[in-house]
Amino acid sequence: MSEATSKPQTPNADLEWDERGQPISAQFGDVYFSKDDGLAETRHVFIGNNQLPERFAALSAGQQFVIGETGFGTGLNFLCAWQLFEQLAPADARLHFISVEKYPLTHTDLERSLQLWPELAELSAQLLGEYRAIHPGFQRLTFANGRIGLTLMIGDVLEQLPQLDAQVDAWFLDGFAPAKNPQMWVPELYSQLARLSAPGTTLGTFTSVGYVRRGLIDVGFAMERTPGFGRKREVLKGVFNACSLNTDKPWFARPQTPAKNRHALVIGAGMAGCATAASLARRGWQVTILERHSAIAQEASGNPQGVLYLKLSAHHTTLSRLIVSGFGYTRRLIQRLAKGVQWDDCGVLQLAFDDKEAKRQAQLAEAFPADLLHVLDQPQAQEQAGVPLSSGGLYYPDAGWVHPPALCELLSTHPNIRLQLHEEALELRRQAGQWQAWNQKQLLVSSEVVVLANAAQIRQFSQSSELPLKRIRGQITRIPATDNSRALKTVLCAEGYVAPPRNGEHTLGASFDFHSDDVNITPAEHISNLDLLREISTELAQRMQADQLNVETLEGRAAFRCTSPDYLPIVGPLADAERFANTYAALSKNARKVPNKPCPWLEGLYVNSGHGSRGLITAPLSGELIAAWLDNEPMPVAADVAQACHPNRFALRALTRKQG
Repeated sequence: MSEATSKPQTPNADLEWDERGQPISAQFGDVYFSKDDGLAETRHVFIGNNQLPERFAALSAGQQFVIGETGFGTGLNFLCAWQLFEQLAPADARLHFISVEKYPLTHTDLERSLQLWPELAELSAQLLGEYRAIHPGFQRLTFANGRIGLTLMIGDVLEQLPQLDAQVDAWFLDGFAPAKNPQMWVPELYSQLARLSAPGTTLGTFTSVGYVRRGLIDVGFAMERTPGFGRKREVLKGVFNACSLNTDKPWFARPQTPAKNRHALVIGAGMAGCATAASLARRGWQVTILERHSAIAQEASGNPQGVLYLKLSAHHTTLSRLIVSGFGYTRRLIQRLAKGVQWDDCGVLQLAFDDKEAKRQAQLAEAFPADLLHVLDQPQAQEQAGVPLSSGGLYYPDAGWVHPPALCELLSTHPNIRLQLHEEALELRRQAGQWQAWNQKQLLVSSEVVVLANAAQIRQFSQSSELPLKRIRGQITRIPATDNSRALKTVLCAEGYVAPPRNGEHTLGASFDFHSDDVNITPAEHISNLDLLREISTELAQRMQADQLNVETLEGRAAFRCTSPDYLPIVGPLADAERFANTYAALSKNARKVPNKPCPWLEGLYVNSGHGSRGLITAPLSGELIAAWLDNEPMPVAADVAQACHPNRFALRALTRKQG
């Protein structure tokens, strides 16, 4: 598992406010926009110099347009582009706005800044509604029923842009002035702009500094000075005329998936399947979900309470960065549910019972921003939890619990989604450019595209039988809340977890059994869950009358998590395993010698599985990742994270391990 070269830092922007209520960066001693008229400046420098009115109006039905920006700041440029897109683009066209920001504004400062633009108030309110859990790395926000996508890359531009997998149509270079922020305006930045551009990609920037213009020319942009705005005499605009270099390894390159009818079949109606269907449906795909049970969310996604628990690494591994990005996406998504019944941001407290765990938590607190996680001592933790505790711990203030079936219901309820229940696909056949899903005797559905999201059952299909997925049984215990146990205010975690009551019940869990294939509830695992509760808080166990409970009659639920050997989900397009091994056989002798051969894809076949106990956090964002693969959109995660989740990683490792 790869690690980031340095730990992300996300200090918020340090703002000062002038006499007119306009923000000034204390870090850079520079303004965020023209003091004369920031809105008019944006429309002149970025909207006009990229010819966006004409280009938006000329988009075809269903076409997408991608804007890249350096410096999100107050979001003014994004809101102006969004407003114009709504006015001029076809109703089913889509806008992707990608922006890098090292010092994101706090929610309070963003709200104060956007009050300066009353004509953008409606869009500003939507941005503010989604502007939460803005943590290090890639954060995907969606608006207008998915028509507008915003990807914020939180961190240094020279660390974030190399991880972007996208093709940009227009650039807004809006970092602070080169004299104030020289470390950004460097050749490494210009090279990344060229990598992400295509012939015809345009660029606008407020600066006219000579070394910036020459640097952009050196990488292939034809630049010209043009009249500036207000008191600024000149600005720059340009067009990319070169060919960007494709440095993708062929086994991670995007397959061409021509889908004339834009119909997709998703097999499995758990969290991964419903999330994938939702992401595709928002993009205009007609989606059929095939589910063997009588309703959605009948297996691991059917528990009454799932915890938004972030198991992170201070080394910022790919899994850790996926979790941070996925947490943000899910956290914004669940706000559409009914708070208190279907979700609650009550916080999650990971208790520290020994010095080793306390040391690990201290390292995490050093590695991540405090609004994501911070350490509480014993009195603080006890106050936060509302029940007696023997230790402090690591607190995630924006986390909590979710009712997974409600989230699956939200995701699967779309006019473009059709559910077919009580139908189990046992075989996939390829006929005349279509995938056919068959049960033992009958054709169930035909489709150009199939996404396998039925957990470990994926291995029953010959095309995906070699994916190393394994099942882990887990059992939760449901305990009626008492008057005294209702004092619990936050989710408590140690080896197990206990959640505040939902509908008069606490959820305890969860057991791990790598060997059992039985879905029946067992008293032994209830006993184990009650023991985990006592480890969390003896007093809370007494308040829940744990010693008086009859484990033979306790309610609970057992299901199977599905995980991979490296604990990363498996998300992306599938290749033909035998042809893959033959095509890249040379890697078994020299892993550095990349054969210049296209990957033998199984055209139109994708997988979204292996989320383990993190499905609430990783599956919804993985639905966006599948949609990005299929529609050739900007990836919602860093490139190395997408590659680390790619199904081909296992076949690639098998080849390279044969060296010598």
